[in-house]
Amino acid sequence: MQAAGGIELVVAGHRQPFRAVVDIEQDGVVALLPGPDARRRSATFAAAAALTLAGATGALAQAKEWKEIRIGTEGAYPPYNNLNAKKELEGFEIDYGNLLCEKMKVKCTWVVQDWDGIIPALQANKYDIILAGMNATEERRKQVDFTTPYSKTPIWMIGPKSTKSDDISPAALKGKSIGAQGSTIHANYVEKFYKDSTARLYPTQEEANLDLLNGRLDYIVADALALADFLKGQGKDCCKRIAEVKRDDAIHGAGVAGAVRKSDTALKALVDKAIAETVADGSLKKLEDKWFKFE
Repeated sequence: MQAAGGIELVVAGHRQPFRAVVDIEQDGVVALLPGPDARRRSATFAAAAALTLAGATGALAQAKEWKEIRIGTEGAYPPYNNLNAKKELEGFEIDYGNLLCEKMKVKCTWVVQDWDGIIPALQANKYDIILAGMNATEERRKQVDFTTPYSKTPIWMIGPKSTKSDDISPAALKGKSIGAQGSTIHANYVEKFYKDSTARLYPTQEEANLDLLNGRLDYIVADALALADFLKGQGKDCCKRIAEVKRDDAIHGAGVAGAVRKSDTALKALVDKAIAETVADGSLKKLEDKWFKFE
């Protein structure tokens, strides 16, 4: 089976947009920042990218041995990654992963894996890196290493259009049902802060969206990119954005990044160098403009 763009696709298992620019914050995180704030901070790109690139270069002594890289993704989390009707992979991370492979001058193979097993499959050597909308949290760092983050998006809570209040405090949502995809930062957030609400966790984001659409949920928490896609399409008549969720760094992490085995230090350095190059030459920004249509 061929992935969109001609990259070989191996199916091993099967997760179902804001206008932004890329920035590198003081801690070295590549971030996607919405609105005018992004434009104000975009002047730091060139210098920050150069520093990141220089820092990564010294660690590449063993990286030349990587001639082929297997990339694990979920294929069910648009606009990051998704299997289309032709069972081809498409999305921001698919295009970005292929771009990174071009920068690294390696052959890449895509492997589709269910979200719940995506880290165990990496540890079992089914692929070499995960590009699957995964936030680099401290809890996950106990199992894997992360590349430089390449995306950082707002988090939304959405609900029915009939919802009158934008108060999403735990007290206001007492007794309400809140959906999230299981084994995600959003599930962890709901379970930590909304103890008097009913947390309902789903294998995929699409399943949570369908329950909200059909009146079986009061609210959903997820990345703004994924929810904006839903609100513009299937959920345009039923649902709306209620409020933006304040990020909790301990839960939400530094941003979306690639995950590698802790032993693969040369691979991490190789990918970090390629990420820095895409920031410096503007190619990451072009893909962001293509896939992230946040309104």
